[in-house]
Amino acid sequence: MDKEGLPQSVAIIYSEVKREYFPTEAQYLTEKDAKHDAEVIGGYLDRMGIKVYYYPGNPVLVADLLRDKPDLVINLVGSIHGQEYLSSMIPGLLESMDVPYTGAGILGESLVYNKFLVKELLQSHGVPVPRFQLISSFNAPLDYKLRFPLISKLNEIHGAVEITKDAVSENEKHLRERLKFLISTYKQPVLVEEFIVGREVTAMLLEGLNKKVYTAEKVFHAQDEKYVFATFDDQWTEGFNSFHYEKYQDPVLSEYVKRAFDVSRMSDYGKFDIRVDQSNRYYFIDSNSNPAFGPKELDCAIANILGLYGIDFTEILKRLLLNTMRDAQGKERLPFTANEYAAE
Repeated sequence: MDKEGLPQSVAIIYSEVKREYFPTEAQYLTEKDAKHDAEVIGGYLDRMGIKVYYYPGNPVLVADLLRDKPDLVINLVGSIHGQEYLSSMIPGLLESMDVPYTGAGILGESLVYNKFLVKELLQSHGVPVPRFQLISSFNAPLDYKLRFPLISKLNEIHGAVEITKDAVSENEKHLRERLKFLISTYKQPVLVEEFIVGREVTAMLLEGLNKKVYTAEKVFHAQDEKYVFATFDDQWTEGFNSFHYEKYQDPVLSEYVKRAFDVSRMSDYGKFDIRVDQSNRYYFIDSNSNPAFGPKELDCAIANILGLYGIDFTEILKRLLLNTMRDAQGKERLPFTANEYAAE
């Protein structure tokens, strides 16, 4: 560790990606640039004078860690053999080797890949969510309390996979057809929830001495569509962007986000998507531990949103490294910098 408390060496672990791991091209696209993205982040570390190692998340990882002995690991793994839920193996491995790492631990990473369970946890702790139902068979009875329009999502896959304009159903016939496709293609249950007509807000939480919440509204460029929401294309199709971020601040929402972060057992940083209805009521629609992490050139929400508050990616990265190192030593987290307070 250097005199500033920063690590001298950092390993970045990223997803090992092969096309055959994934059932569809869409899911493959969410991971295909994993190594490139890790190298972009590594460039920032290199400019900070930190030695960087790059490891794919595969069985050779243990040997790599034992050989190089990095001071700290940045965990960017989003899947193992194309299975997202297996990502929780990485923090488990790092815990067993007593290697400090960024992001959620085993429980937090396990929870996030069961959207239904996270919804249950949030609801039971007073965090508002839309009415929802988990469906494992396309012809299973629909909860009579649910009201159309309904949006259907893969329960165990993130990255907006299959969140297209066809994701919203106005009637049961359309919903059944979509359920049949999703369940047969991805071999997993589908989360069906009431679609909240209104605005959409993204919240990022970054830990320090205190939990700091940074929120931004997705301002959509086309408002004449019947259902306006962020799709897979918005996130993964180059040159396709139907919205931009604008600052959105509400202390009530910030408290909800902090509660959701704790309930979901996240650590260091986390991301939440929230719908806001016409009566300004909040509904949490998605939660991500270890969300996409990177600078603005990778078009990551964490850099885009915190940039609105005057916080650049180098500052985000430094904060993450410092607090992870201090946590590993059992010390108190550092307070936020003057720049971060000024950005409030």
